[in-house]
Amino acid sequence: MRYQITGKQIDVGEALQTHVKTELDAMLGKYAGRPTDATVVFSKSAHEFVCETVVHLSTGLNATAKAHATEIYAAFDACCEKMDKQLRRYKRRLKDHHKDRTEPVELFGASSYILASEIEAHDDEPESLQPIIVAEMETKIPSLTVGEAVMQMELAGLPVLVFRNDKKDGVNVVYRREDGNIGWIDP
Repeated sequence: MRYQITGKQIDVGEALQTHVKTELDAMLGKYAGRPTDATVVFSKSAHEFVCETVVHLSTGLNATAKAHATEIYAAFDACCEKMDKQLRRYKRRLKDHHKDRTEPVELFGASSYILASEIEAHDDEPESLQPIIVAEMETKIPSLTVGEAVMQMELAGLPVLVFRNDKKDGVNVVYRREDGNIGWIDP
């Protein structure tokens, strides 16, 4: 497994890196049989340390967790505990959904745009109905089943996930509704 352990304006020493590798190996060994890489980023927010961890599993799912604490080791331990809880909850679902999958999830390239939220105009009508593009970047769209997409959305803590449906070979969307349920758009 590959590790990328970094700090934003924080020196991450050898002892902390060893602790992170040991704890993640122990935790992932229980639940995820084939993790491929882990990214752990430490930063400081006011008087607290923040730890953000993303583990990419060979099934194509990403498990993410984030925690705050006044000490850096405590922040990582809390983050690891959150990820442990997520993977424990989804262990059966992960096994059921991926036991037939022999190859990793296929990813397709796409463009992602960030649009301006407010159009500055002095009168009631905007000058143009075209949105203002603030940023443009490349993103990846995974090829998943609907169940895998819901699981990926919940594991990553995302409000919405765009994916290519394995069964219908079209682009679909799953999202969290205001009533707490999951919505699925299948055009």
